[in-house]
Amino acid sequence: MFTQEDELLFAKRGVTTAQVMEQLESFKKGFPYLSLDGAASVKNGIVKADEKALEEAASEWNEYLQSNHRIVKFVPASGAASRMFKNLFEFLTGGHDEPVTDFEHVFFDHIEFFGFYAALNDKCAELYGKDIKALMEEGKHRQVVAALLNPEGLNFGQLPKGLLLFHLYEDQTVRTPLEEHLVEGALYAQDENKNVHVHFTVSPEHRELFKALVDSVVDRYEEKYGVKYDITFSEQKASTDTIAADKDNNPFRDTDGSLVFRPGGHGALIENLNDLDADIVFVKNIDNVVPDRLKEDTVTYKKLLAGILVSLQAQAFDYLRRLDEGNCTDEELQEMVDFLEHKLYCKHPAIETLKGEVLVTYLKKKLNRPMRVCGMVQNVGEPGGGPFLAYNADGTVSAQILESSQIDMDNPVKKEMFLGGTHFNPVDLVCAIKNYKGEKFNLPKYVDKSTGFISSKSKGGRSLKALELPGLWNGAMSDWNTVFVEVPLTTFNPVKTVNDLLRDQHQK
Repeated sequence: MFTQEDELLFAKRGVTTAQVMEQLESFKKGFPYLSLDGAASVKNGIVKADEKALEEAASEWNEYLQSNHRIVKFVPASGAASRMFKNLFEFLTGGHDEPVTDFEHVFFDHIEFFGFYAALNDKCAELYGKDIKALMEEGKHRQVVAALLNPEGLNFGQLPKGLLLFHLYEDQTVRTPLEEHLVEGALYAQDENKNVHVHFTVSPEHRELFKALVDSVVDRYEEKYGVKYDITFSEQKASTDTIAADKDNNPFRDTDGSLVFRPGGHGALIENLNDLDADIVFVKNIDNVVPDRLKEDTVTYKKLLAGILVSLQAQAFDYLRRLDEGNCTDEELQEMVDFLEHKLYCKHPAIETLKGEVLVTYLKKKLNRPMRVCGMVQNVGEPGGGPFLAYNADGTVSAQILESSQIDMDNPVKKEMFLGGTHFNPVDLVCAIKNYKGEKFNLPKYVDKSTGFISSKSKGGRSLKALELPGLWNGAMSDWNTVFVEVPLTTFNPVKTVNDLLRDQHQK
C-alpha cells in the first residue's frame, strides 16, 4: 500500500506506518455515538454559584496565586479569519457594486463603528485617492471591501483573528484580540512575582506577524498593569495531521502521486498543551474578548472557575496521599466516593460492589487524573457543543462536553436530550495538568480516540474524506475529571462574522 517515498514522508512528519494504518481503519469503521445518561443542567451536573461561593472562590484563587505555582493562559489562535468575512467575500464576487443583502446593508450603514474604520479609511485613500465616504457616495462599495480583505489592502481576509483590529477605545487606540488576552492575563493570571505567561498557538505563516505585534505593544501593557509578560508561541505539529482517504477508504493521493495529509482540527492542540510547563492553564478562544468596560464579569468568573478548581484539586491531592499511606477506614473510603460522585460528577453504577483493594485502586485511578472546571452559559441557540453526562468505556458516568456529531440524532430520546439541553459550551476552561506529586500528566494518554469525526472535503475538484482528531475540549479531554459551572452570557462574546463587532459588547 505504501511506497518507500511514503515511508520517508511518514518519517519527516513524525508518524509511523502503524499510526497511518490506524487512521485508515477509522475511515472504514467510523466512530460510535456516545451513550448518554442525560444533558447536564443546574440540577444535574452544573454548579450554580451564589455570591458567597463567588467570594470564597476568588479568595481561594488569590491565595493560590501567592504560592509558587506557574499559571499559563493558553489561546488557540491559528485559524484564519476568512470565515468571518464570508459574506463580504460573496459581495466581492457577487457582481453588484452596492449593498443588496441585509448583511451588506448593516455593514456599510454602520461602517464607521468598526474598530478598523480609521485604518481602512487610510488604506482607501492610499489605494484610490478617496476616503470611504467618497467611495460609497460614488457607489464603489466593492473597492472599500477590497481594501479591507485583499492583500494589497489591509489583508484581513487572510490574517488570523488574533491580529485584526477589534475594539476602538475613547483615546482612539484600537486593540486586537491578542492584546485583549494580554490584558485579561494581567487581571486574573499574574503570579506572586507579577509574571503573566501567555501562550498562543499560531500557524507557521503568521508566527512572525504575531511576534511583531507583541514586540510593538508589550511594553505598553507591562507599564499599564505593572506586570512582566512571558509570551510564547507554538504551531500545530505535523505529526498530528491525519491522512486523507478516497471514497473507498484507501489513501488519497494528489495528482503527482503523493499522499495527502490534512490538519487534524483543534484536537491536535492537546500536544501543544501537553508541552506546557504549567500547574494551572486557562483555555479560551481567541475571538471571545470584550473591551475593558465589560471585563469585570470575565475576571470575576475566571476567578470563580479557577478557585473551584484549585479547591477541588487540593482535596483530591489530600485523598490520594492518604490512599498512598494505606489503612484508610471504610468511612474514609466512603468520603472519597462521595467526593468523586458529588463534587467531580464521576459515578460508578455498581460502586457498592467495589470493596477493599479493588475500591482503593478505583479511587486512585479516578482521582489521579487531569482536572478541569468548565464554564457553561445558558443555551441561546448558538451552534456547537454542550455539557452532558455520558457513559465511559469502563461503565462509569462522567461530565463530558459533546458536539452534535457525537450524538445519535436518529434516536428520538438522544435527540431530545441534545435539543433540550439548557446550557452551551463557550470554551471557557481552567485546567490542572500536574498530579499530586508535582509531575506533569501525559495528556495524550487521556484522549478517547473513538471520538474523532469524519468529514467530506475536496482537493483539486476531487472528493476526499478528512479525519478530525477528538476535539480539544471534547474527546481529547474525555478521561479528565470535569466539573461544569454556570457563568453568565456576558462572558461569552464570540465574533463569528464581521458584523458581530457591531454588537454593543464590542463597542467603546
